[in-house]
Amino acid sequence: MLPAARRHGMGVIPWSPLAGGWLTGKYRRGEQAPAGSRFTPGGNPAWVTRTVDVDPSAPARYDAVERLTKIAEGAGLPLTHLALTFVGEHPAVTSTIIGPKTMAQLDDLLAAADVRLGGDVLDAIDEVVPPGTDIAGINHGTGNPSLEPGGRRRPAAT
Repeated sequence: MLPAARRHGMGVIPWSPLAGGWLTGKYRRGEQAPAGSRFTPGGNPAWVTRTVDVDPSAPARYDAVERLTKIAEGAGLPLTHLALTFVGEHPAVTSTIIGPKTMAQLDDLLAAADVRLGGDVLDAIDEVVPPGTDIAGINHGTGNPSLEPGGRRRPAAT
């Protein structure tokens, strides 16, 4: 979809750049999910019987969040800013659906609007989650040139 959008001059607006809350840092290994989150009763009605610990992808997600948190810290950014900016670095992406629930969340997410990531940070993220894959290991784009390092990025800001 991304190469077709670029070829035809269309923009893409992805949803859930914070991976359902995983990239906010609110889900931590060995800790209860915060009240009202999708993994607690009253959070997301479709998931009311699930918890983070029974999610089969949780161990891999915890590992990735821990690694991405270190990358964000090394770049001097909150994890939310790293995640939003990473999604926006693809040249076909024109905006993202951010979905804040509170004014504080909106303020945090809007503060990421002018952040840009260098090639070293993008490469570090790619080591955690290679282009065309997700945490559960499902391959969404083997051989897709738009997901290769040279095809998925805007030029680094100077």
